[in-house]
Amino acid sequence: MTTLEHADIRRILPHRHPVLLVDRVLEIEPGARIVTTKAVTGSEPCYAGLDENLPSAAYAYPVSLLVESFGQSGAVLWLHSAALKDEPVEGTLIFGSARDVTITGSACPGDVLRHIVEIDRIIGDNAFMRGETWVGDIRIATLGSVLAVVRDGLASDDS
Repeated sequence: MTTLEHADIRRILPHRHPVLLVDRVLEIEPGARIVTTKAVTGSEPCYAGLDENLPSAAYAYPVSLLVESFGQSGAVLWLHSAALKDEPVEGTLIFGSARDVTITGSACPGDVLRHIVEIDRIIGDNAFMRGETWVGDIRIATLGSVLAVVRDGLASDDS
């Protein structure tokens, strides 16, 4: 199994701060499975401006960002696997949808998300994935179906 560091992820994904939500790849089985981490920190933009008198629950990492981080993990798997086969994916990467999402816990600053993503199938420019997100030994999310797509010609035309 291969691991990837943050610099490798930056070469694979087009995302940059503050929306690059994958820190490290712990395991990758090209075309099949990836295990990634994302450290949640109190200095993230989602916590800016929160009143210091709020309860701890107010600092739960937003579910939308958790699902986006999961999707980016799947994108790393898809794009890296395609590059290894010398079949690079061209176009704009888009998070299509997430279905059968069950949230059973939360993450807070200081926690490390561990995403386990498996590719179910790739059909043309569409990747179907599923998996789980963990904090330590606690599963906090199950994603039954995530769709990522690549589309050409999405640049706006000013004329």
